[in-house]
Amino acid sequence: MIKTELEALRHELPEGVTLVAVSKFHPVEALREAYDAGQRVFGESRAQELQAKAPLMPADTQWHFIGHLQTNKVRPVVSHAALIHSVDSPRLLRAIAAEARRQQRRTDVLLQLHVAQEETKFGFTPDELRDFLASGEIEELADAVRVRGVMGMASNVDDTDRIRADFRAIRAALPEGCDIVSMGMSDDWQIAVEEGANMVRIGSRIFGAREY
Repeated sequence: MIKTELEALRHELPEGVTLVAVSKFHPVEALREAYDAGQRVFGESRAQELQAKAPLMPADTQWHFIGHLQTNKVRPVVSHAALIHSVDSPRLLRAIAAEARRQQRRTDVLLQLHVAQEETKFGFTPDELRDFLASGEIEELADAVRVRGVMGMASNVDDTDRIRADFRAIRAALPEGCDIVSMGMSDDWQIAVEEGANMVRIGSRIFGAREY
C-alpha cells in the first residue's frame, strides 16, 4: 500500500514540489517500506521520536522537523534535521542558532505562520513576521541559521475559499530571497499547490492511520 500510494502521489504532484512523508507515530518498518519505494524526505514532530528513528534509517534519509518545538528540545533536532519547518518565535530561532553554533553547523529553517482560525496553532502572524524581518535579527543569526522560507496550515474547515485564502496569505509572506513554501497536507495539498506551495507534508494517505 505504501509503495502504491507514493507512486500515485509522485504522479499527481507537479514537478518541483517536494513531498515530505509525515512519518510521525509510524514504526520504522513503515518508513523503510517508503524508503525502499524511493522516498527520502521524512517529517517527524517529536524530538525524542526523531532521535530514536534516525540511527535506524539509511544515512541518506533526510529528516524534516515539522512539529511544535520547545527550546529545551532543540539539541537533538539540530543534530538530525536537514530542515526545521516550525520556527514560530524569535526566541526559538535564537535557541536553534545557539545550538547550531555549538555543533558547528548551519541549520536550515522555515518561519511558521499563523493564519488559521484555530487559536491552538502556533506561529507568527503576517504582521509579526514583517516586523521580525525588519528588525534585522535574522541577519545577525545568519552564520548559524539559514531562513529558507515559510510554513503554515490552513484553517480546519470545509470552506474551500477560506482554505485558499489562508494558503494565499502564507505564500504572500514569503521573505525576499527565500525559496520554500511548505503548506498542504493529505486533505488540502492540491489547493496548497495551486496557491504556490512547493513542499507538501503528507502522512495519512501514505502510511494510513497513525499508530499512537
